[in-house]
Amino acid sequence: MTDSYDVIVVGARCAGAPTAMLLARQGHRVLLVDRATFPSDTVSTHLIHQPGIAALDRWGLLDQVVATGCPPIDSYFFDFGPVQIEGRPGTAYGPRRTVLDALLVDAAAAAGAEVRPGFAVHELLVEDDRVTGIRGPGGVERAGVVVGADGRHSTVARAVGPEQYHEKPPLLAGYYAYWSGLPMSGRYETYVREDRAFSAWPTNHGQTLLVGGWPYAEFEANRADVEGNFLAMLDQAPPFAARVKAARRESRFAGAFVHNYFRTPYGPGWALVGDAGYHKDPITGQGITDAFRCSEWLAEAIDAGLSGRQPLDEALLDCPTVKRLAIVPHLPDPHRPVAVQVELTVRPNPALRGDLLQVTLAVEGAYVGG
Repeated sequence: MTDSYDVIVVGARCAGAPTAMLLARQGHRVLLVDRATFPSDTVSTHLIHQPGIAALDRWGLLDQVVATGCPPIDSYFFDFGPVQIEGRPGTAYGPRRTVLDALLVDAAAAAGAEVRPGFAVHELLVEDDRVTGIRGPGGVERAGVVVGADGRHSTVARAVGPEQYHEKPPLLAGYYAYWSGLPMSGRYETYVREDRAFSAWPTNHGQTLLVGGWPYAEFEANRADVEGNFLAMLDQAPPFAARVKAARRESRFAGAFVHNYFRTPYGPGWALVGDAGYHKDPITGQGITDAFRCSEWLAEAIDAGLSGRQPLDEALLDCPTVKRLAIVPHLPDPHRPVAVQVELTVRPNPALRGDLLQVTLAVEGAYVGG
């Protein structure tokens, strides 16, 4: 039976839409489906670090992100109490998911992928132990490869039953909300205190995202009053807390806790990418950046298999995404080093020490980590 598509991608957000876009740009017949419609929001703190911004630039989409009015983040500031560190590792952005995901879906459609929002996959088709398609509203669609990019609760992963390994219990109970009147002046700020950490950065609509949390062991005790516990946490950094008190919260708090895991990322006729393949504690802020890079690797592997340069299963086995998930997260990526120049300032916290000692280090090299 002839396949309707070369690839079906289930999930159209930060992992699925780029995968579909890149494969469609290679000339493959791609169907991209998602149970959501766009624009729509999802639980996410949506920070894109420099390697993810470099991916948007390679794809020709960075100018579109900039055009949404999302302000650039040019410096990173870390306050550990006694010591503060500030540096400029390259420009980052924090676009709202209502903005970013719609932009990525439009890019996939512009590349030639067929996009079906509001499409819930009911089941996978399996023939001779190989995934051959999906069943959803309106019937059956077939493809040579089905990609699960549908998040932590992946329908594709649940159907194929991959091994789950390197599992870790929830570590952090994290929450975030949006504030107006909290200017960041192009800076990402993080404050680390005993059993507490919180960060802030600018996003669309003149607002600032503020995220923070405490150990999972405190989840039950604190969940009845998230706002009160959140604001009490900020009081551990009085100058920042004063800025927040002068601002206005514009949204409800969102968040909770997540499990950490790896899943076998491919098998006969299927592959996983993004949170469907592995998930790590959100305190790293690496989710979107990882999704972008893994979508590139997976698209390259699928293209190699579909174009005949390599048997498909062999190409998937050689895919850096597969090798990455088979070992540990955040291995250096030798395929896409990004040259950066970092000016790093380390100084005692002036609020705690009388004399301000400042040391500036110039670091130049290749950013290859997470």
